[in-house]
Amino acid sequence: MNALINSTRAELLRLRKWSAIWVIVGAWLALSLSFGYVFNYVAYKTGDDNFAGDGASNAQLLSELMPSAIPDVIVSGLPMFGGALAMVVGALVAGNGFGWGTWKTVFTQGPSRFAAVGGSLTAVTIFIFAMMTATLALCAGVSVAIAASEGQSITMPAMSDLAQSFGSGFLVLEMWALLGFLVGVLAKGPALAVGLGLVWSLVVENLLRGVGSLLPGIETVTDALPGTAGGSLAGAIIGGPNGTPGVLDAISGERALVTVAAYVLVAAVAAVVVMRRRDLA
Repeated sequence: MNALINSTRAELLRLRKWSAIWVIVGAWLALSLSFGYVFNYVAYKTGDDNFAGDGASNAQLLSELMPSAIPDVIVSGLPMFGGALAMVVGALVAGNGFGWGTWKTVFTQGPSRFAAVGGSLTAVTIFIFAMMTATLALCAGVSVAIAASEGQSITMPAMSDLAQSFGSGFLVLEMWALLGFLVGVLAKGPALAVGLGLVWSLVVENLLRGVGSLLPGIETVTDALPGTAGGSLAGAIIGGPNGTPGVLDAISGERALVTVAAYVLVAAVAAVVVMRRRDLA
């Protein structure tokens, strides 16, 4: 247990001092701010019928900017944009350990492989939790500021709705991060792992779902994919697709939750098993 804790602390130190990680966090927060608030607020203030408004009335746009809408906002961008960035984080953490020789050094001089890999996975999980917390804080601050500037009453969402949304968003990001970690372990490098992860999450799954809508046999397969599960879990929180890419209603919320949790468990176990058997020479 001490070895696992020490490995986690060491990995967290590496993540805190890694500029690439801060760039990813900044990119995600910028995307959340832009698609969650900036575009809708500009559409509300100008009255332009653009892609942000999507035909919605000013009252509807304003309601989406209020604190009561925070549970929907914090998960709407996670299935595609947030998931892709989380997958990059996982792939970088695992893949750079090979390129930099970190894994070989740790396994030779440090704790057992289980403790080292377990610490790295725990650190990634803590990072994802912090990423979700930062997203929640950003959305809360911006929505309260908009409500105050527009003279609207500040009504916060119910804690149960907020907890459900936060937990679902965390699971979606955790799934993608651990899948990225697993791909980084299998690819033994960051470049290939990041490339494969982005192509899969942003391109391949969307193409398969497009074909699956025409061929029932393929649709059965696409319903079990991580992107479908994550998108459907977000859709269950929001109440169905809201026009945001990646938010779906392909499967039920209960099935989506089980599928996402299964991917989290399988990715973590597979990463540990592969690393314990991997020849690092």
